[in-house]
Amino acid sequence: MNILQNPWLPFKLIDGTEQVLPMSAICRNNVIDFALPRADFQGAAYQFAIGLLQTVFAPEDENEWIDCYEKPPSEQELQEAFKKVEHAFNVEGDGPLFMQDYDELATAKPTTVAGLLIEAPGANGLKLNTDHFIKRGIGEVMSLEMAVLALFTLQINAPSGGSGHRVGLRGGGPLTTLIMPSTAKSTLWQKLWLNIINLEHWRYPVPDFTDGSVFPWLAKTKTSEKKGSEIYQDDVHPLHMFWAMPRRIRLDVTSTEAVCKISGLFTQKTVSTYRTQNYGGNYSGTWSHPLTPYKWDPKKPDEEHLSAKGQPGGITYKIWELLSFTSNEEGQRCAAVVNHYYSISNMFEETHQQIPQLWAFAYDMDNMKARCWYANNFPVFPVLPEQHDNVLRQIKQLQTLSNNALWHCRSQIKSAWFEVPSDVKGDTSFIDLTFWQRTESVFFTAVAQLVENTEQQIYTLQPEQAKAWLSSLRIICLDLFDEYALSELGNQKSMAKRIKARQQLAGWLFGGKDIKAFIANHNIEFNKELA
Repeated sequence: MNILQNPWLPFKLIDGTEQVLPMSAICRNNVIDFALPRADFQGAAYQFAIGLLQTVFAPEDENEWIDCYEKPPSEQELQEAFKKVEHAFNVEGDGPLFMQDYDELATAKPTTVAGLLIEAPGANGLKLNTDHFIKRGIGEVMSLEMAVLALFTLQINAPSGGSGHRVGLRGGGPLTTLIMPSTAKSTLWQKLWLNIINLEHWRYPVPDFTDGSVFPWLAKTKTSEKKGSEIYQDDVHPLHMFWAMPRRIRLDVTSTEAVCKISGLFTQKTVSTYRTQNYGGNYSGTWSHPLTPYKWDPKKPDEEHLSAKGQPGGITYKIWELLSFTSNEEGQRCAAVVNHYYSISNMFEETHQQIPQLWAFAYDMDNMKARCWYANNFPVFPVLPEQHDNVLRQIKQLQTLSNNALWHCRSQIKSAWFEVPSDVKGDTSFIDLTFWQRTESVFFTAVAQLVENTEQQIYTLQPEQAKAWLSSLRIICLDLFDEYALSELGNQKSMAKRIKARQQLAGWLFGGKDIKAFIANHNIEFNKELA
């Protein structure tokens, strides 16, 4: 099977039905999305299609980008473009196989195909019988199509996997950000094309599609048993970042009829095991993957730039500025696809009268253990690159005050609950999640006002705008405290303790050092009884 020629992925059509189609169907006007049974597979399918289009169909300049967004190519045009690389996308048979080791790994011991799933319990978890929440046996039989997608998902997200089992090019559990249309019925083509970078914006050498510099599985693996075998960004073609392959894996494909444990569909080609060998490609140093934001110490810009990762508590607006802005002053760079959108935003918005959204997703990894999969959508505010630093300083002030407000709110809720709050080790992340969700809309309202002010060369919130944001923050914090700490009456002693905790919270919200500084910096005037 060749995944650029044969139908292999399910697509969602505009009438709500699903259909398995070839990759060239991504340009059809009735195809609006992929239809994968897992969220991580859905994100991987987008990255596969974006990587493919950037590799063989990148537009020359902004005008060609706009033209192609408005008038997609025909399936025949796409199929012709795919022919340049279809030799690299066989998934079974003789010769190099997609995302699989150049060597057949014939002496390696087979392991269950469920191991390709990032959240599947490892060998140690099975041995110690600790697979309590994520049970053994998930995905123990897969169709060839789902096994290939599981393999690709693992290679682009690869966490640490034991001795010599290398992490992905972006590190384990990298955060991916994609630009998405704001209209619900946008075509899949529009969703993908918003993340393709024109060649004037991203210049790179003409790729060689046969020597392994773009597709590493076409050449013998550069193994990493010894020091000095690291792979750096300058060692490969820039397009290699879409197709990086840290793990040495070969799928065992059989012509066996079965029901795929992932899709639930009947299949005639199945994968139950795969073979793997450690010490695959060891990606090291600073990279700049087009779909991922990076951060570094601004005082040491020559040190390694680190990709953003999934973190406990989800993807909230507390990290939104990293996903959206580039600043050498702050030591951060948003994904190249986001920067590209900024460069064509004026042309795009004038033509289409819409501002896209930012879709961010990632695994939250604890070394090799997946704790959670997170995804969220955020607004995008096109800001001129030369204004990023000014806007970013103001946004970070809002985020800092939000973080401080959450800390005080959480601390006083725990003071209301417990006699010695500092000794309590339980998980209170649900308080954080509720806070970020409830304050998100008022935060982005303030950011929108800030961006609008910036267009008028005013690099701060106006007093009334700042006052509205601070008032909303105060109300949400007190409401959150009341909901979690005062929802039950309790006895007289406990009530006195809870009232005292609420007074402490209110004292900070209305008179804390940070609050007073924010009020002074924005020239906010409150009535004395409310200040």
